[in-house]
Amino acid sequence: MEIICETCKARLNIPDDKIPKDHRATVSCPKCKNKLTLNPHTPKRQNPGAVAEREVEKEQNRWHEETNYGDEDASLDFFEEGVKLALLMETDAQRAEKLKRTVEELGYRGVLARNTRDAVGKMRLHQFDLVFLSDQFDEIDLTQSPVRQHMNNLSMSVRRRVFFALIGDNFKTMDHMMAFAMSANMVINSNDLDRLTAILKHAISDNEKFYKVFMDTMAEAGKA
Repeated sequence: MEIICETCKARLNIPDDKIPKDHRATVSCPKCKNKLTLNPHTPKRQNPGAVAEREVEKEQNRWHEETNYGDEDASLDFFEEGVKLALLMETDAQRAEKLKRTVEELGYRGVLARNTRDAVGKMRLHQFDLVFLSDQFDEIDLTQSPVRQHMNNLSMSVRRRVFFALIGDNFKTMDHMMAFAMSANMVINSNDLDRLTAILKHAISDNEKFYKVFMDTMAEAGKA
C-alpha cells in the first residue's frame, strides 16, 4: 500500500503483509512524525485520510468489539528483518528505561508499550523474542492481565520462541515454581532490576539449553 502524509506530502510504501487485516492501525510518518491511519479496506495508493467518515467509524467499532480494553488504535511499527525484539511493559518511567538499556546491552531492540492495548496490538503484528510484563502495568493486576491471556493463547510452536518474564514486588527472583504457576519463563523481584543483565543472561541461556534438543528434533522433522 502507498499512502501520502497529509502534513508533509511524503510518500510511504508499506508492504501489504504488514497491514492488519481486521482492524485499523496507525503509523508515524518517518519525515514529520504525523500520525497516519491505515485502513485494511482502503484501496491501494489511496490516501487513508480520504476514507469516508462512516468507514472510519465502522472500523473503529469493529476494533472495539474485538478488544475490551484501551481506547487507542494498535500502533504499526517497522523493524529491520532479523532484529531481535524485546517488548517492555512497565509503568514507571525509570524502570522502563532501565529495562530498555538492559535488553539493548544484550543485543535486543527494546520496544516500550504505551498501554495494554498497544502491547497486545504489537504482539499480534510482530514476533518478540523477549516479553517483560510488570505488575500493575496499565493499572492491571498480573492475574487479570490480557497480556498473560494473549501469551497463554499462543500456539506452543510460537510460545516456545518467546521468553516471557514477569516483574513484581512480591516475587522472589528466579522462583521457578512461581514462574510455572504464572505460565512465565521467569519471575523477577522489582528490587533486582539493577542486576538484571546477569540474571537475564543466565535465565535465557538455561531456557535455550532446555529447548535445544526439542527444537533440533523439530527442525529435522521440518516442523520448526
